[in-house]
Amino acid sequence: MKVIIVGGVAAGAGTAARLRRLDEKAEIILIERGEFISYANCGLPYHLGGVIPERESLLVSTKDKFAARFNVTVRTESEVIAIDPKGHKVTIRHNVNDQYDESYDKLVIATGSSPIMAPIPGIDDPRVMRLWSIPDMDAIDLHIKAGAKRAVVVGAGFIGLETAENLLERDMDVTVVELLDQVLPTIDKEMSTPLAQELSRHGITLKLGKKVNAIDKQGDSLAVVLDGDEKLPADLVVMSIGVKPNSELAKAAGLRGHIVVNDQLQTSDPDIYAAGDAVEVMDPITGGKTAVPLAGPANKQARIVADNIVGRTSRYLGSYGA
Repeated sequence: MKVIIVGGVAAGAGTAARLRRLDEKAEIILIERGEFISYANCGLPYHLGGVIPERESLLVSTKDKFAARFNVTVRTESEVIAIDPKGHKVTIRHNVNDQYDESYDKLVIATGSSPIMAPIPGIDDPRVMRLWSIPDMDAIDLHIKAGAKRAVVVGAGFIGLETAENLLERDMDVTVVELLDQVLPTIDKEMSTPLAQELSRHGITLKLGKKVNAIDKQGDSLAVVLDGDEKLPADLVVMSIGVKPNSELAKAAGLRGHIVVNDQLQTSDPDIYAAGDAVEVMDPITGGKTAVPLAGPANKQARIVADNIVGRTSRYLGSYGA
């Protein structure tokens, strides 16, 4: 059996590792368009803040170590650009002059998600950043080391607040802007209010119920323009307003939106599975559909995908199910 896994972070690497443990003979190919595989996304803000001192601590496994340990072919800086479900093959591009087809018996789509970059004037300035990958983290770190002192974090969700907290640890002047009237909008306001008070107590400025309309250049710095033409000076801006599924590849293959899967994480094609941030799953509370772009569900889904590929019936009962 030949299995191609598209995406090499939580869901992809987890599927590959579990699959090897279940099947010693399967040919497993892991394709990752970035430089790194199997790294701790959740630790990125904490390395910036010095809580995780060593950058290497974020690397759960390197390409070479993973390939040797699990007998998996790992191809980084390679991108699957097309899926041919009928022909059971994918087209892979390594660089402009290196494009080829690879056949599969089973395919796993674990392409993850990407931060949303709002379509506002000035968003393309290189000092407007995101914190989603190791290169993103490195870029922010370089700006701080180059003398950045004032940061505006747009979005008060998990990543936004973690980023703000750790930029504060770097002795930066930090302001958090949130469109809603509370921090951490995933919980009730009465629960998040003590958190907002604690953030303020530590010196983080909160601008709640405010919309970012533009990011202007102000000489060597930036000005984040809010409602009412209020301007926040900044040396760097970190956008953290949510994520969108990396589902373009799946859409081109006839799948849609967040990739729709059944409780065995199969798509409408029985030989194509999907897991991680890109998939739509069942909400165990409402019974409806939802998306949960977090590492915990991705790792759990990875194990279930691997189980089902080798013929073990394993079901995903929702992001907080058993």
